[in-house]
Amino acid sequence: MFIDSHCHIHADDFNTDREDLINRAHEMKVAYIMDICDDIKELPKILQLCQTHQNIYTSVGVHPEYADRYPDLKVDDLLEYTDNPYVAGIGECGLDYYYNEDIKEDQLRVLEVHIEAAQKSGLPLIIHNRASDEDMIHILTKAYKQKPFKGELHCFSSSENLCKAALDIGFYVSASGIITFKKSEELRQIFKTIPNDRLLIETDSPYLAPTPHRGQRNEPSFVVNTAEVLAQVKEMPIEDLAELISQNFFNLFGKIRKDDV
Repeated sequence: MFIDSHCHIHADDFNTDREDLINRAHEMKVAYIMDICDDIKELPKILQLCQTHQNIYTSVGVHPEYADRYPDLKVDDLLEYTDNPYVAGIGECGLDYYYNEDIKEDQLRVLEVHIEAAQKSGLPLIIHNRASDEDMIHILTKAYKQKPFKGELHCFSSSENLCKAALDIGFYVSASGIITFKKSEELRQIFKTIPNDRLLIETDSPYLAPTPHRGQRNEPSFVVNTAEVLAQVKEMPIEDLAELISQNFFNLFGKIRKDDV
């Protein structure tokens, strides 16, 4: 059994063949899909998808590139949805200075709201980080000392320092199709050092399709390609990796039960 722990199949990119791609995922033994919320106004649409398909779950949050659209976002705006049986995480949220440093203060403010929501709800925080390692290390470490919370670094492709800081506070680290890219040897070496019980895999569909699909629209069935490379990195059979990743997924997203299959 494989799990795509982070994708966006509610996106318009999939409007013409969403049912087909869900079927393709099932054919590749992808048994659970986390259709991650990156804009809270999209959540009703995502919940409808969860309600009409087996083992699709979601989260509640605002992506850092949209932070300036939510100047009045409050913790209760997120907590309002956390009792929903399909909402299993907080995010994705975080910092992204690569394209959006001009709204840095908005990002910092919105991230703090998400962290408090994770602390209050007990749901894991789903972190997006790009070109903002030092700020992210400082914020997560400081907040965790004030009140512990669970979480993950999604689509990890950042520094070894951020990885270590996240592991030190009990976070999980998720591999995307980036680890399959030829230029990603340094990233593969980081993943080689990550404890097996802290690993996740994802597609981040429709983005970052793994080799041999690079350049195509990504989809949950392609998570198997990422798993194949991660299994090589961790020097274990892919069947063992799939079992390990599945257990990690249920450990982190405790609201989701394996016996739902």
